[in-house]
Amino acid sequence: MTERRPPVLLVVCLLVTVEAAAFLGLGVAWIADVVRGAATMPAASLFLAVFGAGVALLLLLAARGLWRGRRWARSPVIMWQILLAVLAIGWLGADPTVWAVVVLVVAVLIGAGLLLPSVVAATARRQAPPE
Repeated sequence: MTERRPPVLLVVCLLVTVEAAAFLGLGVAWIADVVRGAATMPAASLFLAVFGAGVALLLLLAARGLWRGRRWARSPVIMWQILLAVLAIGWLGADPTVWAVVVLVVAVLIGAGLLLPSVVAATARRQAPPE
């Protein structure tokens, strides 16, 4: 991709990478709980650790795809932002916290950024067929 990428795409990719890092950190924390013996349900904690690592990997691959202009990468990122927004709204209804607001704001920023015409145009390429 030789043309200039829109600055909003950089912000979106950085925020998605931060989300991936957060989920990887959660996975490490769940594994640490199991290793220390602090997990009340070790099997569930291990599942959550693997799930967190999987989400982190998916988000990292999608951020890379967005940066490279791949259109497939928009779908998993926007779907994840919708899920996070729904969760954050639920958290705000049950127990308003700063973290719920941060999650909601980041999800809205990423979602809105992905829908901007300049970002859609920059990420509208199909993957080149193998040679």
